Amino acid sequence: MTSADNLSAALTELSALHPKKIDLGLSRIQHVLKALGNPQDNLPPIIHIAGTNGKGSTLAYIRAMAEAQGLRCHVYTSPHLVRFNERITLASQQIDDNALIDVLRRVRQANGDAPLSFFEATTAAMFLAFSESVADLCLIEVGLGGRYDATNVIHPVLTAITPIAYDHAEFLGTDLAGIAREKAGIFKPSVPAIIGVQSPLVTAVLDAECNKLGLKPQIFGQEFRAYSQHGRLVYEDETALLDLPMPRLPGAHQIDNAGLAIACARHLQFNDKAIASGLEIVSWPARMQYLTTGKLAEMVTRAGGELWLDGGHNPHAARAVAAKMADLEARDTRPLILIMGMLANKDIDGYLEAFQGLASTIIAVNIDGHASFTPADIITHAEAHGFTAQKAKTILSSVRQALTAASSPNANNNLAPSPRILICGSLYLAGEVLKY
Repeated sequence: MTSADNLSAALTELSALHPKKIDLGLSRIQHVLKALGNPQDNLPPIIHIAGTNGKGSTLAYIRAMAEAQGLRCHVYTSPHLVRFNERITLASQQIDDNALIDVLRRVRQANGDAPLSFFEATTAAMFLAFSESVADLCLIEVGLGGRYDATNVIHPVLTAITPIAYDHAEFLGTDLAGIAREKAGIFKPSVPAIIGVQSPLVTAVLDAECNKLGLKPQIFGQEFRAYSQHGRLVYEDETALLDLPMPRLPGAHQIDNAGLAIACARHLQFNDKAIASGLEIVSWPARMQYLTTGKLAEMVTRAGGELWLDGGHNPHAARAVAAKMADLEARDTRPLILIMGMLANKDIDGYLEAFQGLASTIIAVNIDGHASFTPADIITHAEAHGFTAQKAKTILSSVRQALTAASSPNANNNLAPSPRILICGSLYLAGEVLKY
């Protein structure tokens, strides 16, 4: 067997431990970590990041700034796009198959046959790997919620909260204030907290949760802010005014994410040069990514079109992506066609509303291996919002259909410009796209 085969087998074996019902709590992860010698207590300085949208982008900015500062970073994110190894970075290098297989095996042995969710198991493996490799900084992204997330067994030097909105209603409910309180569960006494752009309600809740712990948080729009001016990013806080390059990641929302990351970097005393460099070198796939290589991109480019990819899957994320699409439309008018797949537990109507009056056609696809809306379901929802909709059997055929739909003559018998195609609705779908 190859190392890839052995890794797949190890991950499958851990999946068998998954409890029949997920009840959010820390008892299972604490049990297995104790059996492993509590590796989470032997890590480099940690930044813990929670929120609904922008966690990954904010983390990517901080990582890029840290590495520009000359620091080696352990990084934990989820989910992965193509390979599971993407979730765990050791000292700024993606974990290799053999090292990952080793820590997964040791977690399995330490846990025995006790129930353990897949995320808990892989989080324990991450802590074990991090504790046995030398680095200067740990960047750990919350998986779900905050208070009872499996990562919330650490002692960070800094916590950060990205924008909070509705998502994972089956676990977190539909009360925005309640969701905010759960995210605020990562706050710790005497650990500085930095809060990104939020609604007034969420800001009030997070501030109140900080006050309970005796914390005075830094809040975007109060203690610091970031905005674009004359093609540059301007960052201000109580002691500095920085003139910086615009973030490499596209979209107006990335200015907010970058601002939060800069506030974190300045707390860690990164120099201005490293902060500026991080904004320019940052990379975060499947977040408003303009695809220029690969079979799908080449097909669209030959037809004169554009191919974009975004894994956002809730209304807040959709509004950010739609704003970017609207900006592109203002600069270069093209028909916008969405190729869309979405997990069945997401707010598909809220997502689609963001694109009303902007997209012309929805092409619905299934997400293999996951409980997703069927193409027929997506079409029903899309047509209810006034979109023209059709289904496709595969991602490849969906791109072909998008090019065909856009090439049809309009009412004046003139050909429309080549399309702007956005593949969207799920990180799992995005991962499939990146395999082409």
